[in-house]
Amino acid sequence: MGLVARCYRRVADYGAPVILVLNAGSSSLKYLWAGRRGLVERVTDHRAALQRVLADLALDPATVRAVGHRVVHGGARFTRPTLIDDAVLATLRELVPLAPLHNPPAIAGIEAARALLPGIPQVAVFDTGFHASLPPAATTYAIDTAIALRYGIRRYGFHGISVAAVARRTADLLGRPLTELNLIVLHLGNGASATAVQNGQSVATSMGFTPLEGLVMGTRSGDLDPAVVTFLQRDAGMSVDEVDELLTHRGGLLGLAGANDLRSVLSAREAGDDRAALAVEVYCRRIRLYVGAYHAVLGRLDAIVFTAGVGEHAAAVRQESLDGLGGWGIAVDPVRNNAPGAAARVISAPGARVTVCVVPTDEETAIAEEVAALLPREG
Repeated sequence: MGLVARCYRRVADYGAPVILVLNAGSSSLKYLWAGRRGLVERVTDHRAALQRVLADLALDPATVRAVGHRVVHGGARFTRPTLIDDAVLATLRELVPLAPLHNPPAIAGIEAARALLPGIPQVAVFDTGFHASLPPAATTYAIDTAIALRYGIRRYGFHGISVAAVARRTADLLGRPLTELNLIVLHLGNGASATAVQNGQSVATSMGFTPLEGLVMGTRSGDLDPAVVTFLQRDAGMSVDEVDELLTHRGGLLGLAGANDLRSVLSAREAGDDRAALAVEVYCRRIRLYVGAYHAVLGRLDAIVFTAGVGEHAAAVRQESLDGLGGWGIAVDPVRNNAPGAAARVISAPGARVTVCVVPTDEETAIAEEVAALLPREG
């Protein structure tokens, strides 16, 4: 396994004792510890990966106040950061069918940390938690109510850890209280989502029962007529697993242009690739549709915020996603939009009716903040 792709000091420091943050993926383990962060790749055993991290950090367990874990799906049961005990862990296992790709590695990371750091509080922070404020009309699908209740079929929303932190940092950037702002946060990475944030609360979000719904993503289709699924099974003879593979792992930019990395797709477009050009157009048009819809949900819109890998670095996507919305006071300033920079910044023109921002996301620091807020202060 390859260890520590990146390590650097942050200005912000939680001091000692500190919080160890673990973000376990199916074949990776990200961590944040005392301002240092890293990535273990090609993970086949999360316990062995964590042992390697602890050894490389020369970490003294006595200095660890708590371990924070990113868990993608908390269902309807977990809406806030939660101290993990055996009962909580058992419930997380019950929720695996709702997020079969994401929750199992999170559970593996939790089990590894409990074994290697016994007696230290373990805290689960949920991507779905921020969206617990969604009103019933935003979470309810128009299917048989009894079936929906029996199987927990509803909109849960994801990327909540990132969106909540980015919304707070946007308020800081604008110098206004979050409780007075209406925002649309566009989290655009390999996974992508749009969220309407009203006075600090999620009121609409594009990902639904699973992270498949909504925007076009690296390998996920996003919104799709559900009859396509039944057609592929009944008329094309595809199995359930084959359809799932098609929509989750072979859809999105990969399905449209043959590459899931938007940088590669943009480069192919520049070289005259028609498939790539259509893929970018579909990608940006879907974002624009959600911006319009969420503007209607919010009524008044103060800012649109781009974040995550694509949102922070792809100026062309920011420009093209908002093209044609000038009549609503939504536009990027070309000079500001194309200027290099990694810090939070405004990319709309001065005095614009709707401010357009780029605000970097940092899920690991956001998890540490959530865990720190949960723990009692030391006297």
